[in-house]
Amino acid sequence: MSIWRLWLLTPIITLAACSPNPDDVPPLRNGIVYCSEGNPESFNPQLGTSGTTIDATSAQLYDRLLDYDDAQQKFRPALAESWQALDQGKRYRFMLRPNVNFHSAPWFTPSRHFNADDVVFSFKRWLEESHPYHEVNGGNYPFFTASGLNRLITDVVAVNATTVDFYLKRSDSSFLANLATDFAIILSAEYGAELLARGEPDLIDKQPIGTGPFVFEEFRKDLIIRYHRHDDYWRDPARIEQLVYSITQNANKRMLKLITGECDVIPYPLVEELAELDTGDEIQISSTVNPNIAFWAFNTDHPPFDNVLVRRALASAVNREAIIQTIYNGNARLATGVLPETSWAYSPVDQTYGYDPERAQALLAAAGFEEGFEFDIWAMPVQRAYNPNAQKMAELIQSDLAQIGVRANIVSYEWNAFRRRLARDEHDSVLIGWIADNADPDNFFRPLLSCAALNVGTNRANWCEPEFDQLLMQAISEPETDSRKKLYQEIENWIYREAPLVPIANSMRFQAHRSDIHGVEVPAYGGVNFRHAYRASSTDTGEQP
Repeated sequence: MSIWRLWLLTPIITLAACSPNPDDVPPLRNGIVYCSEGNPESFNPQLGTSGTTIDATSAQLYDRLLDYDDAQQKFRPALAESWQALDQGKRYRFMLRPNVNFHSAPWFTPSRHFNADDVVFSFKRWLEESHPYHEVNGGNYPFFTASGLNRLITDVVAVNATTVDFYLKRSDSSFLANLATDFAIILSAEYGAELLARGEPDLIDKQPIGTGPFVFEEFRKDLIIRYHRHDDYWRDPARIEQLVYSITQNANKRMLKLITGECDVIPYPLVEELAELDTGDEIQISSTVNPNIAFWAFNTDHPPFDNVLVRRALASAVNREAIIQTIYNGNARLATGVLPETSWAYSPVDQTYGYDPERAQALLAAAGFEEGFEFDIWAMPVQRAYNPNAQKMAELIQSDLAQIGVRANIVSYEWNAFRRRLARDEHDSVLIGWIADNADPDNFFRPLLSCAALNVGTNRANWCEPEFDQLLMQAISEPETDSRKKLYQEIENWIYREAPLVPIANSMRFQAHRSDIHGVEVPAYGGVNFRHAYRASSTDTGEQP
């Protein structure tokens, strides 16, 4: 037994002598316990971009009009059975699936099936400021603003109960891809109307009703989320009866719970311990190619980061190769730009600043900072696929910067507080990242660096260049793939010149699970999905029937 495992197991002796914690999750006979890394911000993914919220809600509670097949790289029917582009791509018609049931819960019993009114309600909520639900629970819809959907869609019209038309301002190559993301979920218009009549509209995002494979039961902050199977689901019902999220923010505690069997599945296992865990008999590790980017963003509204020479200097001062080896244990590749290698628009041309402390010092001198300066690096308190340990990464960068006379302080907060403070632009710089929501390369640029993303909490650099935005719009308006690829290479070069952020790594996404758990899906473009998950018996071959 390794020293690490012995250290982990030591607390078990102490725990065994104590009375049981009433909040501990008992083993489930026909269910799965997922130890999540944090609390969801809400139970409606329209309202944020947090991966924790997506994992807890999108694939479990809701459906969308269409899905994306990672393997086939094509769109698949979901709540829309079919669709067609009309009027030279300025109108899309969706033919809806009949006989789809919404959830029944103690707080709501639907009287009808899903229909076109639900699509109109779900999209107009964030599209129209006059909508009665637009301002409910904050009125911020960051994905739709950052992706430009709120300016692209001019109207959503129910042609009849099973047909919906989307009217667009212009043709857009990324439109369908954005509808296939985890954010474009469908809510119940009937539930919304009932809550308005009761004077409780805020409950729509707290006691959710969807059409997805699981029904929400309860949420206790920092403790637990409970779901049960939606037996009337329009696809094959989930194989498990219960799904429990045990909220465990500490990575070491998640690993301990996995080893002791308190958890069946955990996200973001400690990378350096993967080999220890993957024994094949009790615990297994699964990994997926994940289109992501870890980066260090400079708040260009905070001097001296409004000076491009300073940004280039700090980009040149960081030993990114050492970060790859130390933080990712080799399970990531050095980023050559914002787009990862998985993108069809990726270029192998390196558009990043190599490690060059002498150049960094020369650039600082040219910017008037021969004696250096002091600032803060904000480090995420949670693990992410793109960054398993932001605190340690910040320490490595801190050490690199000290070599050129720059003093960096490391700052962190509880995750939801961290995100709120970021949205208020309190940071000087931040170590964060992005996981693609869809396969279109635009998803790596408009949400991260467009002017539209300034006020929605995804443009962490607070960098806005109208000419750069025009280039982004040109890229999504271009129908030819080869021409689009050239435009994205030009976009990457623009980011290299201006250096609002430093691309660091593209990593694999890891998940650890007990060996009797099968079918947990981690799509390349989306959160975790338990619809096909099940627990195999000792006589089960582990294959799905």
